[in-house]
Amino acid sequence: MSDDNKDTAGRPGPRERVIGTPSPAREKALLAEDDISAPAGVGDQLDEASAKRAERIVATLFLVAFAASVAFIAYFIGWSGRDGGMHGVSRARESNLWLGGLMALSFLALAFGVTIWVRRLMTSKPIVQERHELAADEETRAAFTEDFLEGADDSGITKRPLLRRTLLLAAAPLGLAPLVLLRDLGPLPEKRLRHTYWGEAVKKAQAEGKKGARLVVDGTNKPLRVSDFSSPGSMITVLPEGIEEELPEDQVLTQNAKAVTILINIPADQFKPAKGRENWHVNGIVAYSKVCTHVGCPAALYEQTTHHILCPCHQSTFDATDAAKVIFGPAARSLPQLPLSVEDGYLIATSDYHEPVGPSFWERG
Repeated sequence: MSDDNKDTAGRPGPRERVIGTPSPAREKALLAEDDISAPAGVGDQLDEASAKRAERIVATLFLVAFAASVAFIAYFIGWSGRDGGMHGVSRARESNLWLGGLMALSFLALAFGVTIWVRRLMTSKPIVQERHELAADEETRAAFTEDFLEGADDSGITKRPLLRRTLLLAAAPLGLAPLVLLRDLGPLPEKRLRHTYWGEAVKKAQAEGKKGARLVVDGTNKPLRVSDFSSPGSMITVLPEGIEEELPEDQVLTQNAKAVTILINIPADQFKPAKGRENWHVNGIVAYSKVCTHVGCPAALYEQTTHHILCPCHQSTFDATDAAKVIFGPAARSLPQLPLSVEDGYLIATSDYHEPVGPSFWERG
């Protein structure tokens, strides 16, 4: 013990406590000078019995990855598109569960297999990488080739054909998956986006001897009388009668989203019916699609003083007094108008929209 650790009486004092690495200013280095590398030869050899067990585990994981990838492609092509495609919330939820779960299983099995391969089937001898100039000369390229071949030999990919074949088998479907996903560009919706449930409701009502389908208030499903909506400047959201009672549960939300309509009471002296639509309103009560023609957001804001309909997403603005024409924003066309009439004091729709609702970019077949 040095004299620095003794007190004035010559007795040993407390040892100096050292925390962390030595001070760089004092020691001029951050690493210990002693060689702490593993003894020569450690990690150069594998236990072949353990390696065989690990090889079987890795091959099994690669086969699981292959099976999951094939199942992903099979479900996407053959099952998710059944009965006309992935329409409705429940079908979308089902497809997300199966497609996401199978792809996750494939990637996880492949990752676990590669990890076990590296940890259990490759040697763990110390590797030292020296840093040199970035420019590669012939000698460097030759050395890289040699190191690459040595690494390939060390990985066992050349002498373990079972691993090589199962790895390629597992990776092949993953390479095809992006091409298969191009199927999302089809099938085309054909005529589905051209019509809403208003058309079916009107046909059903007319088959029962009525003039058209009654409008019901969204949320209460209460039929709407003209007298209930007599205040100028009012706005309310309506749907066709029977849409929630007659459709399967998994189709209600989809059909609601297409058929949702705003009803506005405009003072008669300010309303300007479009040519050919003179009888589409009831004393200034007019109905427009609530689906913005830009990207499909709900055009749900109404300014009573200017009679402007505003979409809050991108500020497309429509003039409710003039066939909902676009007066500002990125929307490319007017909101479609629903023909209205009156039967037994109730507001009714006499037909479906005469043009498709929703964004102009939709492919409508």
